[in-house]
Amino acid sequence: MAARIPTRRTIAAVLATTTAALLLGACGDRTDAGQGAGTAGAGGAQNDAPLFSKLPADIRNAGVIKVGTDATYAPMEFVENGKIVGVDPDIADALGKQLGVRFVFTSGTFDSLITSLNSGRQDVVMSSVSDTMARQQGLDDKGQKTGNGVDFVDYFVAGSVVYVQKGNPRGIRSIADLCGRRTAVQRGTTFEEVVKTRSKECEAAGKPAVTIESFPTDAEAQTRVKAGGAVAGVNDYPVAAYLALKADGGNAFEIVGNQIEAGPFGIAVAKDNPGLRDALKAALAAVIEDGSYRKALDKWGAGTGAVTSASVNAGS
Repeated sequence: MAARIPTRRTIAAVLATTTAALLLGACGDRTDAGQGAGTAGAGGAQNDAPLFSKLPADIRNAGVIKVGTDATYAPMEFVENGKIVGVDPDIADALGKQLGVRFVFTSGTFDSLITSLNSGRQDVVMSSVSDTMARQQGLDDKGQKTGNGVDFVDYFVAGSVVYVQKGNPRGIRSIADLCGRRTAVQRGTTFEEVVKTRSKECEAAGKPAVTIESFPTDAEAQTRVKAGGAVAGVNDYPVAAYLALKADGGNAFEIVGNQIEAGPFGIAVAKDNPGLRDALKAALAAVIEDGSYRKALDKWGAGTGAVTSASVNAGS
């Protein structure tokens, strides 16, 4: 989400079904509230989980970590049978076992997630959010200060990629071919910024700017490409790869070109909550060490994005 300035891999997916509903569903400001992804310990301040004592007291007493996400980014996070599933919920489940609390996911529109964190509605955001310096500093796409910024516990690495209709009827070979062409993206994402940067490069070279169509949800951008209204879309690599494999039985989209500007995805935490940030970092290090992190990635064919150590604010 991807991808996801609020933002974000070839994947051998293991899900049996992905239909057009994945492209169009699970959108809106508040959907699937309360879908849990963790398994251990609930309520109270007594717990024998290895890292429970590292959590802030309010989290220990609540027994849950409230997670904001945009559950429209298969295989990273999406809705199946009324539940939010995917790479991020499975990683959260592993983290929850170390911390002794449940991760409770609530889906909303991607560009509202950081606001929900800063307002206190959510404790963290975990939604294929690219860790960028701008987000760390609370800057918008014009470099203007819009908030306090956030810290990131980095847990995955991916870049953006161009996807097109199956068969590539417009002959797009890479992002270099988008000058003067209509391109669909989700609003507020790092891959929207990638296209804006490319558009400026086009103009600097004396070519027409990219015609950028930005949509509130990724599903709308995908639909625009599928219908031929845009010649291409740009998305996080794992999402685009999953679409190419699964949408319409693999007959809707294909990827062209290479990954662009690969960087870390992070769990976003408010700047004024360093205790939670550090507890999450310790939990991530533990699940990398015990193998449950890699197991979660491999379940969805996302192992190419694995990190080998836990880090904070590694994005640029």
